[in-house]
Amino acid sequence: MCHYYFFRFSQIALFMGQIKNEILLRKIALQIKALRVERKLTQAAFFEDTSIHIARIETGRNNISVSTLNAICEYFEISLSDFFTNIK
Repeated sequence: MCHYYFFRFSQIALFMGQIKNEILLRKIALQIKALRVERKLTQAAFFEDTSIHIARIETGRNNISVSTLNAICEYFEISLSDFFTNIK
């Protein structure tokens, strides 16, 4: 028997044990997009280089794993700490 829980507190949701902070996800998405645009890369070119569907990430609707974020940061040659320092 599966138990589904959905609690909402401000913009944070808990669904099946996974926390989703929509505001933070949007900030991360915007930061990733800014890095990509700054380097004049298309989403298709990014995918060809990394096999990561950045289009899905840039919507800011889905959780992103730390491993995927780290791979993106490595691609852009930026540390995770610098990535979060620059989030607006």
